[in-house]
Amino acid sequence: LHTTAGCLKKTGTEHWWLERHLKDPFVKATKRQHYRCRSAFKLLEIDDKLHILRPGLAVLDCGAAPGAWSQVAVERVNALGTDPALPTGFVLGVDLLRISPLEGAVFLSEADVADPGTLRTIQSLLPAEKVDVILSDMAPNATGIKELDHQRLINLCLGLLDLSKSILKPKGTILCKFWDGHESRLLQNRLKEQFQDVRTIKPLASRKDSAEAYYLARLYKGK
Repeated sequence: LHTTAGCLKKTGTEHWWLERHLKDPFVKATKRQHYRCRSAFKLLEIDDKLHILRPGLAVLDCGAAPGAWSQVAVERVNALGTDPALPTGFVLGVDLLRISPLEGAVFLSEADVADPGTLRTIQSLLPAEKVDVILSDMAPNATGIKELDHQRLINLCLGLLDLSKSILKPKGTILCKFWDGHESRLLQNRLKEQFQDVRTIKPLASRKDSAEAYYLARLYKGK
């Protein structure tokens, strides 16, 4: 950390954020285990409990930057073929931002997953044009207006649900982040229309004071 006079003049909020960040056990574990960011532990916890990632599965990671969820997916689906006795999976990450290369994953950087051209590129890159699992830790750029940010994230998730009609295999899975609010039930109901099992998850790595949670939808009913 720099100790210039400018940095010492931080506001109380900035000091609180920095102190919390430095004390965060998941931040420390991120560095120790060489994940790209602490969000890796959200997916690790969910997968440890519910086993959504298995060797041989094809995974689409939406909002992949900086690549921590893709790191977890590469490990769990055996995308590198590290264990030759198990099936080899496939991981494709997409983000509007640039994503640094990751061994075992294919990345589409600076690409909008809602763009029809991106969908065609995704399908061309997938081994069988479809995936077993869609992961989404996407979030819009925050405006600071809680209800507006909530609505924008719900819309991203609804767009992802529409995308699933083209690329998700029957009995496939979606895991998507949302911020709790008045539109959450709408998204939940839409998921229940298309999946047999829908549940809400709040991982330990999601901070208690955050409105963040995840919907896990399994057993896709589509063809």
